[in-house]
Amino acid sequence: MLVLSLQRELIRRGFVTDVAQVPFKWYPPEEIIRQALAWRLIDVTESNGATIDLVIATKFPTFLAEHSCKVAWIFHQHREVYDLFGTEYCSFTDSKEHTEIKSTIHSLDTKTLSECRDRFTISRTVADRLRKFNQLDSTPLYPPPPHVGRYRFEALGDFLLFAGRLDRLKRVDLLIEALAHASSDVRLKIAGRGPLESSLRDLAERRGVSAQVDFLGFVSDEDLLTLLATARAAVYAPVNEDYGYVTLEAFLSGKTLITANDTGGVLDSPPPRAASSPNRRPRAWALP
Repeated sequence: MLVLSLQRELIRRGFVTDVAQVPFKWYPPEEIIRQALAWRLIDVTESNGATIDLVIATKFPTFLAEHSCKVAWIFHQHREVYDLFGTEYCSFTDSKEHTEIKSTIHSLDTKTLSECRDRFTISRTVADRLRKFNQLDSTPLYPPPPHVGRYRFEALGDFLLFAGRLDRLKRVDLLIEALAHASSDVRLKIAGRGPLESSLRDLAERRGVSAQVDFLGFVSDEDLLTLLATARAAVYAPVNEDYGYVTLEAFLSGKTLITANDTGGVLDSPPPRAASSPNRRPRAWALP
């Protein structure tokens, strides 16, 4: 979503823009380096005879793309070798081989991001992480939520809203556990799909709150806007999130956001930022 939004905004400002993608397999850890190096082997100086004036890298391993005019707008790095290393959310072990892979990814990131003319991040959380682990400075450049101009307030309804992917890092289980300690009239609507849906349903059943939880599955943009407009509040408590649109989406809908103190970018307060229009039409690649 972020890459397509970036492409759309570049085109609107007069850039001729392509999005380049290469399949990337991030597991097992032993496979990561070989997969990542594919980006270093690709010639991104031209495409179908047209010169590429600018390359924008957005996340690992696209940082490895080599170009004389490379800029990074960093959505996230490979977090399993950074802030998630040694936690329950990491597939790496403390073996010698995995330690060497971790060190290699750190070195690749530091080298290839040092090649950039400018480095931006999507939040202070990502900028702080880059400075801590790679000793590289960057500037937070906050993306707007996807439906700017369409968020609205209708009412303070009788439910809390979670919207997002149902995976471990989002800690939806924490929200369900919290319901067991709340009054029986507190309801939670969960909009989204993911690998943990079945286990989350089981958890709600075990904790005796299944009647208070509605699993909505995938919802359309219009339905999401209506849910935000009519919720009592939004709830979102992921693990050290890179950014997370939910904060702004809740505020633009006139709603409180309930979160935790370790959610990273969810706690960021992005300042307004004006974008200038280029006076030429260079070709840019946005690399997801």
